[in-house]
Amino acid sequence: MKMISIVTPCFNEAENVEELYTRIRKTLEDKGCNYEHIFIDNSSTDETVNILKTIALKDKNVKIIVNSRNFGHIRSPYYGLLQGSGDAVIILASDLQDPPELIPDFIQKWEQGYKVVIGIKTKSEEFGLFYFFRSLYYRILRSLSDVRLIDNYTGFGLYDQRVIEILRDINDPYPYFRGLIADIGFEMAEIAFTQPRRKRGITKNNFYTLYDMAMLGVTNYTKIPLRLATMFGFLSALVSFLIGLIYLVYKLIFWYQFSLGSAPLVIGLFFLGSVQLLFLGIVGEYIGAIYTQVMHRPLVIEKERINF
Repeated sequence: MKMISIVTPCFNEAENVEELYTRIRKTLEDKGCNYEHIFIDNSSTDETVNILKTIALKDKNVKIIVNSRNFGHIRSPYYGLLQGSGDAVIILASDLQDPPELIPDFIQKWEQGYKVVIGIKTKSEEFGLFYFFRSLYYRILRSLSDVRLIDNYTGFGLYDQRVIEILRDINDPYPYFRGLIADIGFEMAEIAFTQPRRKRGITKNNFYTLYDMAMLGVTNYTKIPLRLATMFGFLSALVSFLIGLIYLVYKLIFWYQFSLGSAPLVIGLFFLGSVQLLFLGIVGEYIGAIYTQVMHRPLVIEKERINF
C-alpha cells in the first residue's frame, strides 16, 4: 500500500488542530490509507503544541516539528512540505478552510496518473471584498507572468514525491510555492471547492503578509513593472518636453498677456516625484528579492521533532 503524507502548517491554532486531526484521520481510515500526518508549528504562543503532543502520544501516525521561532507564512509551510516521505504529499491549512474531505478526491486523481492535484477556490464564504481583490490579483499576475499561473489557488493540494524531489533540488530560501508548481509544468488536475468561513480563531494574515505574498509573486514571475518604469519615464520626458515647448511658443507669441504662474511647476514636480518614488519602490522589491536569494538562509530552524 502506498504511503500518503499529510502536512499541516499551524500557528496559534489551538481551537482547530484537534478537529482537523480527527477529520483527517477519519477520512484516511475510511479510505484505508497508510499515512503520516506532519504538523509543523511556527512557534505558537498558545496551547497548540501541547495539544499536538497529547495527540501524538496516542497516535504514532502524527508527527510534529516545532520551529525555534516564527519563520513566517512562506518558509515554514514550504519546509514542512519537503519533510513528507510518502509517495504523495498533501498540504492543507490548519484553519479548517481547506476541507479535509477532499483528500479522497485528490488521491483518486493521483492514482489516475496526475503528479499534481490542486484545490481551486471557485467560491468563498469569506468577506466578498477580500475574495474580489484576491481574484483580481490572481488575474493581473497571470496576465503579466511568462508562466501560466493558477487563479484562486492557495497551495492546497496533492503533490507526487517526484514533485517534492524537484522542489528540494530547487533549494529556494524564500519560495513562491504557487508559482513553482506552475513553473514545474507537470499536467495537473483541478478540483473545485467552496472555501468555508473560519469558524474559530482569527486569521494570521494581515496587510503586510498579503502584500509580501503579492510582491513575491510579482518579483519572481514578471519583469514587466521594471520595463513599465523605463517606458513611463521615457513617455513622461517626452510629454514634459512637448508641454515646455508649447509654453515657450505661447509665451513668445503672447509675451505680455500670458503669465506662466507657479501652479504647473508645483503640480509637475509633485507628479514626477511620486512617480519616481513608486518605481523606486518597485526596483527596491526586486533588489530585496535578490538579496534574500544571495543570503541563502535556511528555511527554518527546528526546535524539536516528535514521532519521527
